[in-house]
Amino acid sequence: MSNVSPSPATAAQPAPALAVLGDTVSRLGMHAVRFSIVGVLGWIGAMKYTAYEAGAIQGLVASSPLVSWLYGVFGIQATSNLIGTIEILTAAALLVGLRVPRIGVLGAAAAAFTFLLTLTFLFTAPGWEPSLGGFPALSVVPGQFLLKDAVLFAGAVLLLGDALGRVGRGG
Repeated sequence: MSNVSPSPATAAQPAPALAVLGDTVSRLGMHAVRFSIVGVLGWIGAMKYTAYEAGAIQGLVASSPLVSWLYGVFGIQATSNLIGTIEILTAAALLVGLRVPRIGVLGAAAAAFTFLLTLTFLFTAPGWEPSLGGFPALSVVPGQFLLKDAVLFAGAVLLLGDALGRVGRGG
């Protein structure tokens, strides 16, 4: 065994490799977040065109002071179609944003707004489980179902930051 300590250059060599690996994993993660959100918005947005999904969201939308007025203007199915169209356009903007960062900013901002709006349903829809004493025990539907939107909101904010950075760098 040698009593010679490694030179600073030798000791620092693993760090650049870890940095490269970290950057690669971060890029993969960013794409995973993007395509996951695109999949969620696209799939659920398309489902909004069915009577099944229009009925499934009726209680959530009707209980929200922010969007319940849409039913009075458009009716149940047309409101669901409108929401679905917005979700599909948002998903498309996130995809186009890979090549056109300014469109990515719009898509990510729309996604963040969508998930933030959906999170408000936690406070307006009956989502607390009375058999467990109410707040803070979430019911499975809609409570636990809506809770996932906190992660989707965070992912959309991450995509927004990425798109803004790419626009700022001249992308």
